[in-house]
Amino acid sequence: MTIASKSFLMPESKVVIIAPTLAGCHQALQLWDGLQPLELWTREDTLTSMDTADRVIQHPDCQPPISQGNHKGLPLQEHPFLAGFTDLEFGVVHCYSGSLIPVVAACWDRATQLVFFLPVGAVVRLIAPLLQNKHQDPGVVAIDDSGTFVVSVSGGHQGGADALTRQCAALLRAAPVITSASEGQQLPAVDLLGKPYGWQRGGGDWTKVASALAQREAIAVHQTCGETLWRQMLPDDSSFYFADQQTAASNTQLPASPQLWISDQLPPSQDSEGHNPAKSLQVCWHPRTLWLGLGCERGTSTELIEVSIRQVLRDLNLAWQSIAGIASIDLKQDEVAFQTLAERHQWPLHLFSAAQLQEPAVPNPSDVVTQAVGTPSVAEAAALLAAHSQELVITKQVFKGEQQGACTIAVARADQPYNPRPGHLYLIGSGPGSLAQLTAAARAALLDCDVVIGYGLYLDLLRPLFHPNQVVETSKITQEVQRAERAVALAHQGLTVGMVSSGDCGIYGMGGLVMECLVQRGWDGNTPGVSAFPGITALQAVAARVGAPLMHDFCAISLSDLLVPWEVIEKRLAAAAQGDFVVALYNPRSKTRTRGIEIALEILRRHRSDDTPVAIARSLYRSGESVRCLTLKEVDVTTIDMLTVVLIGNTRTFLHQGRMVTPRGYKV
Repeated sequence: MTIASKSFLMPESKVVIIAPTLAGCHQALQLWDGLQPLELWTREDTLTSMDTADRVIQHPDCQPPISQGNHKGLPLQEHPFLAGFTDLEFGVVHCYSGSLIPVVAACWDRATQLVFFLPVGAVVRLIAPLLQNKHQDPGVVAIDDSGTFVVSVSGGHQGGADALTRQCAALLRAAPVITSASEGQQLPAVDLLGKPYGWQRGGGDWTKVASALAQREAIAVHQTCGETLWRQMLPDDSSFYFADQQTAASNTQLPASPQLWISDQLPPSQDSEGHNPAKSLQVCWHPRTLWLGLGCERGTSTELIEVSIRQVLRDLNLAWQSIAGIASIDLKQDEVAFQTLAERHQWPLHLFSAAQLQEPAVPNPSDVVTQAVGTPSVAEAAALLAAHSQELVITKQVFKGEQQGACTIAVARADQPYNPRPGHLYLIGSGPGSLAQLTAAARAALLDCDVVIGYGLYLDLLRPLFHPNQVVETSKITQEVQRAERAVALAHQGLTVGMVSSGDCGIYGMGGLVMECLVQRGWDGNTPGVSAFPGITALQAVAARVGAPLMHDFCAISLSDLLVPWEVIEKRLAAAAQGDFVVALYNPRSKTRTRGIEIALEILRRHRSDDTPVAIARSLYRSGESVRCLTLKEVDVTTIDMLTVVLIGNTRTFLHQGRMVTPRGYKV
């Protein structure tokens, strides 16, 4: 089985880190696994201060285009300072001497984000001559040498600097500084709203609508298709209001109200070129719902087909950005025009056999087509199959060139919009409950999620980490199966989904259940991808609080018989007691399951003395924490509940000054 991994940033991200100082280089290396940057730049004298100058060698294959100044390129894993970082195999470290200005200029056009380990003022002076507009500029982040603050400098939304700031802060355990208006008001960014779902941005004045949103003006939302999950991100006092099609198209009460248009159609005020003659204040997101069924004479030009597609869409006021992909018969797999269109517009090309194309009922079957390719329909049938639909938005239209070539076009609308993102599942262990006990990798994973799913209590503990562009779904403790199925379903739709468990997701957590749901759906091992982020589980947390009780063989046993027969649990308890394991008891006692803990202790007493140390820990690293070390004979089961973990030592475990110690076997 192939294990899929996922960088915290989108695959197309090309992060360049510029760290002139020794301290900055050390901080940059802490970011490497999470960001997987394209390059790391530092001063030549910084590298020589790391090691002797004669060991920094010239590497001819790593010469970036720099018009002035000296530089040396070296694969990261070959530098002696970086020898311990064997997983830095994909990046390159470059060193320079002289001014940093040409380095920044050379990196500007090929980077999607730039991370500077420099003061914000220095960064501003370096990038000021290069700034053009927010649609083109890379996102820029500044981090101080000590790694205390991470600042989003420019390109916060479209350049990805705000998201990158959060990731860097999580990995460095630093404070993120994000000053965008939407962030300050805990509102989702309107210009990022559709990205997780694969929607494409249409026309509109994004700056003015974002400004109106920040000023709490009413925003009329008109949505005819696409995922509505994003609405869960809105706070209760949101200024969005949801209008039906007629209200949105002819709003007489609020004629100047800004509009958010989410549809595969163009708004009434906008033409097919995205122009807005009425000057209405609006922005458009277009879910990719429209599948084009295509047929053509061999050798028909790409231009004729594209012009024809645009005319078909224009006639019904459909948005070009809502095209999901193109479909045809497999005989056209080598048709140059189809391949060119798919590559030019990043459209998937679906090809079906003649037998498959015979299955849908189409309004315009043709005997001529049947004689030619063995099926009565190509364009209409292919559109229906690609869209998984039974109804055409546009029946086949035939277009002929002035001299040669002809094409046939039909359009079907899919209920489930196409999302080019592959989807990913993060199995996240949140630890015992304190944010301080959450790993840096788990923090970064949480911030990367489009949707976070978990039991309400666990997510409440993580609430300070979430940001306004995330959907957070909570459910009851008995709804584990529903949570797992929901996470898998959303990941199959192309979203990055975080499934949170307390402790470790793979130890009495949701990890196994999610994997079972994937397997049941015929998972291919790759899509969606799956990454697990371990957390500190309860037995580790107890051990850390009470000394060193896990220095020899140990085991964990859940006393819940909801999923495992009690007879099996008793056998495991007896085996653990006889084998002299240190035993951690999970789920020891609920309101209805009161006898299990009593039986468990009786079984252990058959093989342990009454003086065997026992730790009883409740709500570790949370408000109301309680930790007690006592002996087996002193245990009062009425003080134990479902928030408690019980740790029983082996025959050699002893207590000293309130601490449990299990000897490893060394002679002291």
